[in-house]
Amino acid sequence: MSEEQEAEVAEDEATEEVEDGLQSGDFIRLDYTARTIEDGNVVDTTDPEVAEEEGLDEEEREFEPRTIVLGQGHIFQSVEDDITGKEVGDEGHVTIPAEEAFGEYNNEEVKTVSADKIPEDERYPGAHVNVDGEHGHVETIIGGRARVDFNHPLAGEDIEYDYEVVGEVEDDVEKAQGLISMFLDADLEMWIETDEVEEETVVEPDEDDEDAEPETETQTVEKETLYIESTPQLAMNQQWMFQKQQIAQQVIDQLGLDRVIVQETIDGGGMPGMGGMMGGGMGGGDVDLEEALEDADVDEDEIVEELEAEETEE
Repeated sequence: MSEEQEAEVAEDEATEEVEDGLQSGDFIRLDYTARTIEDGNVVDTTDPEVAEEEGLDEEEREFEPRTIVLGQGHIFQSVEDDITGKEVGDEGHVTIPAEEAFGEYNNEEVKTVSADKIPEDERYPGAHVNVDGEHGHVETIIGGRARVDFNHPLAGEDIEYDYEVVGEVEDDVEKAQGLISMFLDADLEMWIETDEVEEETVVEPDEDDEDAEPETETQTVEKETLYIESTPQLAMNQQWMFQKQQIAQQVIDQLGLDRVIVQETIDGGGMPGMGGMMGGGMGGGDVDLEEALEDADVDEDEIVEELEAEETEE
């Protein structure tokens, strides 16, 4: 074997060694608990036992392993680096310095503002407030002035992060559910279908025909589509209302889909007391017009006179 061939083999082996284990782009289920090093306060956890010990509100969310995508900034960079190359079932402990976690504490971010900028029911020490587009918490209020700390509540805190890689996600629907759960705490029904869709495409004219103009033709194309069954909770979720385009785009990019369709299903039944009128209007059932006019408190003679007047004008 020549020196050149030996170098190529060595390079291939090095590449294989680097790519062993979990890599950027892999979907994994991660169990973790993050605490402040100084006080040991829980910053976040997926462990229901830890949540119960700490008295965290279990009604607001489910404590279970989360689906994340390596290389997408879903977790602290130090933790991501530690996971890369490991296997399902591996555990780890990472210390995250304050500057990487929630930033160093900045005394200049503690500011005095007019109390008028704070709603009356939030003018007390400890209240979380938004002032001029910045989020902070009130330290003190004296007279018409308020002292507000705009640092992150965990600024200056080093964090310790214990984790276990409990699984790798292969199913595309489960991947989509995991991605969306990063933004929304909602249990949504979803599925993926390949749809045939008609699209108009532009056909360029023959280059030899200078007077020809581009034409369009209809083609049938296949689109890989994620369907999401909407719920009242989803429709009223503010984060979804303001960020649904970005959330859907991330799902499309990560899963290689063509589109996301959110659909709403409305069961029949109608509103109480409106069955007869709705049925008549939609082609089902008969309506007694005289009775309907009486119920609606409408004078039928007035309606006839108005119609006759309109015909005369015409």
